[in-house]
Amino acid sequence: MCRLAAYLGPAIALEQIVVAPTHSLLEQSQHASEAKLAVNGDGFGFAWYDQAQEPGLYRDVLPAWSDGNLPSLCRMIRSRLFLAHVRASTAGETSRVNCHPFSHQSWSFMHNGQVPDIQRIRRRLEAMLPDDLYALRRGTTNSELIFLLLLTSGLSEDPASAVNKVLDILIDQSRYGAGKDAVRLTCVFSDGQAIYAFRHASDDREPTLYLQAGEGGAWTLASEPLDGDVARWDCIEPDVLVRLEPGRCSEVKLSTWSSVASPGSRQEAVA
Repeated sequence: MCRLAAYLGPAIALEQIVVAPTHSLLEQSQHASEAKLAVNGDGFGFAWYDQAQEPGLYRDVLPAWSDGNLPSLCRMIRSRLFLAHVRASTAGETSRVNCHPFSHQSWSFMHNGQVPDIQRIRRRLEAMLPDDLYALRRGTTNSELIFLLLLTSGLSEDPASAVNKVLDILIDQSRYGAGKDAVRLTCVFSDGQAIYAFRHASDDREPTLYLQAGEGGAWTLASEPLDGDVARWDCIEPDVLVRLEPGRCSEVKLSTWSSVASPGSRQEAVA
């Protein structure tokens, strides 16, 4: 699957997250340690915020390690809030429109995971989109479709409610099984003021996501700890929507899991 990272806090160069750490996102694109696939080479991208309401967006189909522009861009671009993603495709060909993050107005969105029967239910899900949001669809990924469903479900007004509505849709429409048929989602998104994130799976094997507090009220999210030291990071709890603001982390328990959970302990995913 994919690897992702996000940052909110005092403005820093993107390279401090994407390139410089010992287990940076760039390193994870070739040597992921908590994923089924060690290599994530089906494109990459990042969205960053400055003074404008809408984020800047850079995406390409090259593997992150083979784009000679990436280190220079990440050294020169500074931002107080940014999302970055390296892709391992599960649905949708390798093309720029299928690379993450996706954006609309002030929102940016990226995803790691799978909806295995997306081809079977795609038409029904797309029919739920209003015309204006359906017209925005450019790629073929389940990730972009989930983003548009979140916007349709009122993401701008109530992010927790929108997430619950979309999870309910997936429970209702997909096979929602286990193993290779499991729905697994780790989503990170932002309106330019806060970062939101959650993990969810139909088989208790949610894709990993870690959080670390930094100086000046900063927060860093990553699929795998950027310094390789799990002990220095907190694991995001499943089925909790986390909202990150400068110096503040708040949580809302998502309601969907209680209706589908099976007895027994959870297992951390390698996905």
